[in-house]
Amino acid sequence: MESSPFGSSRSWRDDDLIAASRELDAEMVIDAYRAGVFPMPLRPGLMGWWSPLDRGILPLDGLRVTRSLRKMIPRYEIRIDTAFDEVLDRCADPERPGGWIDDDIRLIYRELHRAGVVHSLEAWTHDGQLAGGLYGVSIGGLFAGESMFHDPEIGRDASKVALVALVELLREAGGAGRLLDVQWQTPHLASLGVIEIDREDYLRRLRRALRLSAPLWTTR
Repeated sequence: MESSPFGSSRSWRDDDLIAASRELDAEMVIDAYRAGVFPMPLRPGLMGWWSPLDRGILPLDGLRVTRSLRKMIPRYEIRIDTAFDEVLDRCADPERPGGWIDDDIRLIYRELHRAGVVHSLEAWTHDGQLAGGLYGVSIGGLFAGESMFHDPEIGRDASKVALVALVELLREAGGAGRLLDVQWQTPHLASLGVIEIDREDYLRRLRRALRLSAPLWTTR
């Protein structure tokens, strides 16, 4: 991690935003995640590189599944990597509040999906409609969740069901030491069990997680 293009974490700014660049490619993105950094655009043509001082993670034993959510789980079929482009496009809908996924991000993450680094978990209705899902980056024992969506017409709690499936997949791979990163804690994510840890704690956990094998990304 210390040999990353972002240098030692000891030299980083005391800020969530640690760097900016006009360059973006798949190798740089992978190096970033391995260093505890992720990309998010600042404006067209300028990429921000972020490592939050207070990082949101979801402990695999800390997911809160309410009774109402548990009742929704049987309504959906979980699939993996069968509609990645659609999941990405739905997450990138410019009408969504706080949308940040631009064309450069889409291009790189599609490339990383083809390389087997980025994956989608999808919640489908039993009549074959995509109701919700999420996608993220899988490197060793790290899963860095990027975005999630649900269809308000047919997908009540569908993204949450996809999250439940993700946690189960990571647990089945051997949960000890695995790291489910969600970047920042929000009130919605906090209600699901997401906590905040400081940057140095996150980087220590990341070093351990990267020594693990990646999960088997197949539909059960």
